[in-house]
Amino acid sequence: MGRRGRARGRPVSGILLLDKPVGLSSNHALQKVKRLYDARKAGHTGSLDPLADGMLPICFGDATKLSAFLLDADKHYRFRVRLGQTTATGDAEGDILSERPVEGISAERIEQVLSTFTGEVEQLPPMYSALKHQGKRLYELARQGIEVEREPRRVTIHSLTLGDIDLPTFELKVDCSKGTYVRTLAEDIGEALGCGAHVVALRRTGVGPYTDYPMHTMGELEQAAQQGQAALDSLLLPIDTALADWPEVRVGADAGFYLKQGQPVLVPKAPTEGWVRIYLGDEFLAVGQVQDDGRIAPKRLMTGG
Repeated sequence: MGRRGRARGRPVSGILLLDKPVGLSSNHALQKVKRLYDARKAGHTGSLDPLADGMLPICFGDATKLSAFLLDADKHYRFRVRLGQTTATGDAEGDILSERPVEGISAERIEQVLSTFTGEVEQLPPMYSALKHQGKRLYELARQGIEVEREPRRVTIHSLTLGDIDLPTFELKVDCSKGTYVRTLAEDIGEALGCGAHVVALRRTGVGPYTDYPMHTMGELEQAAQQGQAALDSLLLPIDTALADWPEVRVGADAGFYLKQGQPVLVPKAPTEGWVRIYLGDEFLAVGQVQDDGRIAPKRLMTGG
């Protein structure tokens, strides 16, 4: 057997809130950022279409253990809808499929329709999506002119706010659960208005707890890289900010020892259910879950690497 090579890159740990530009895929953006940081391990937390820009959290090192939690978190978007036209992709990149007049549509009518799209709604996943059917991405099938049956999914629209109106376009802000397709939302709103619609611009403004945090552009990262690794690292957020809205528990050395062995412990005055952040002193030690017997079991241990 050959000897295993040394891990490439340095052990960076933290979370970068990248302001992904239009025209760049999420994976391409990730690889560019990973190279700039010379990072050993990195991943992103949910793709943004190349057409979309905005927040793409990049997790380095131990932060990759929390990426699933950010993937499941609520998302926040600002997007612009174009009424009167439907397209093959639900956005401005697709061929126009139909055109209908938009006369008589007012702000009041749009507001009335928007009120029917808050709360739990059903969405039919678009063919131009990354969902898989028999091992193939739906968008791959769509590009071949193949359409397959999809099951509707229930998602939650927490809020939907009307912004600037310049018909036939208008702006919307949405706070929604994971799995919400903004293009489908725009299409469904267009059908409810009787004229069809598609998305012409889409920006993700927040992910989970990251709603009021600054983002960093690729240009800013490249400038920081010229100043050295310390300048790049100064842009990273602590790992536990990804779980800022979770309750925390603090343990002493004895409990910390058992948690590091993967064993559940009893923590006085801890929450009685759900997920928690566990700290050993001021050190973020692990993600834990409260068991039926009240003990807290470690689910993701932070190693510091």
